[in-house]
This record gives sequence, structure tokens and C-alpha cells, in this order.
Amino acid sequence: MSASVKSLLSTLTSKGPHRVLRGNLAIAGQPGVVYTPESGLNLPAVAFGHSWLTSASNYRGLLEHLASWGFVAAAPDTERGPIPSHLGLATDLLTTLDICTRVRLGDGTISVHPDRLALAGHAMGAGAAVIAAAQRKVAAVAALYPAPTAPSAETLAPDIDIPALILAGATDIDSVSSNAIPLATAWAGPVVLRQLDGASHNGIIEGRRVLAALGAGKHEAKTARTTRALLTGYLLHQLLGDKTYAPFADPEAVIPHTTSIDPHAPRDEEKKPKLSVGQISQLLRR
Repeated sequence: MSASVKSLLSTLTSKGPHRVLRGNLAIAGQPGVVYTPESGLNLPAVAFGHSWLTSASNYRGLLEHLASWGFVAAAPDTERGPIPSHLGLATDLLTTLDICTRVRLGDGTISVHPDRLALAGHAMGAGAAVIAAAQRKVAAVAALYPAPTAPSAETLAPDIDIPALILAGATDIDSVSSNAIPLATAWAGPVVLRQLDGASHNGIIEGRRVLAALGAGKHEAKTARTTRALLTGYLLHQLLGDKTYAPFADPEAVIPHTTSIDPHAPRDEEKKPKLSVGQISQLLRR
């Protein structure tokens, strides 16, 4: 394990050098929030989609973290109900990017470079980010603990030839709530699929949430810290071309607390011999 990668990961778990400002996207006609560095021209921007039954406020720490590292991080606050439109959230993500690129932010001292854009999201929001990326080419996509959507992200992935980071939790990567592996397998562009040790797919959600009443897991501080670092390092490399953070875009790199997964390698369950109908019938008679 490279000491330099350890050091980079440790650095990226802490806030960056920029003072962070918060703004309201509703002023520009899109419900949502935007976090920016105090100043800067031609900055990179990330539009972030929230998970099911959550809101933009449940990702405040993540968005502030990105802003502290020099990104304009914006999140639409729509499709929050029990029956959301994934297409609707995808549309709002694209609208959010439009606002970031066409409107001078802050007191006019903050602007976004149109070629330094990324779409990102968590769970349902990750799927919405993929749906959005199928409609508009951006510099990178980050799908954090992606969950199935309609239309399914993996059916769109073969036509998306841009870099992608896909993160999954070790405790539920093979569950029905995660489509990280099929999404990575189908992705047309360069893809990094990483599994976080001991993490669950809902561990990065912050604050009080409806999901807790439904038995969802609690906020996992370690998962949140590692996720922020991996996402920040990946975007610093992909959007700004900073070679210092190249390991975060390298599927071969060894990064603490994570395991890089080859989505095309046979899974353990695929290696197991399958029972025939006759064998199953015999087992049932016993």
C-alpha cells in the first residue's frame, strides 16, 4: 500500500482550504441549494442527486466538503416523496448545471467552467445522475451506492462513454438495493468500482430522515469520511486534471478501507454449480 495514497486519503477526509458560502437555487427558479468556495473563476461544478425519501439537506456535509476543495456543489431539492420521478430528478440535475454555468454566483466573483462539470448522486440520485448523463455529456459521473431506477441506469450505461466512479458498500453490494455491479459492467467509458469496507448503502445520509423510521441503518461516520475523500480525489483528477490525485481514478490503485472490484470478473455466486430442476426436487422431498 502506497504511503502517498494513505496520506492523500487522510488529507482529503479533512476540509479543503476554501471558506464555503451557501446559496439558494430557488432564486434562479430551481428548488435546491448550492455551496461554493468564497471566490474563484472557471471553477468545476458538481450537480448532486439525493436518495429516496431524503432531501438536499441530508448531504450538507458532503456538499460543503466539495466546496471547501474548490468545487461548486449544487443539489436540487425535488422528487422527495414516496413515489418520485427519476426522470424528473435527472432533468432537475441538468437544470442545476445550467444555473451553475450561466449565472454568476455569489457577488459575481464566482463562475463555473462549462467543460468542468460532473453529475453525481446517492442511491436513487446516482441513478438519476446516470439518466442525466445519457442526455448530456459531462466530464465525469459519480454514482455513490447506486440503487435501481426507472429507466434503469444499466440499460443506459452502454451509451455513456465518459469516466465514472461507482462506490458500493461491502455489506450490501450483492443485495437487491444495489445495482453497482451491473452498472459498472455495462458502463461504456472508463470506470472505477470500489467497495468500501464495512459500509452500507445508506451510511452517508446525514441528520434526521424518514428512512430511519422505516428501519434503515444509521449514519456511518467512517463511511461518510471515506466517501467524501474518494469522491473529492476522483473529481480533482477528472475535472481539473490534477495528477496528484490520479490514484483515485485508477482501478488498480490500492486505497485504504476500500477494495477495487473488476465488474467483469466472475462473482462467487456465479462460480457455484447450479442445481438442476431434478436436484431441487430431490432436495425438497428430503
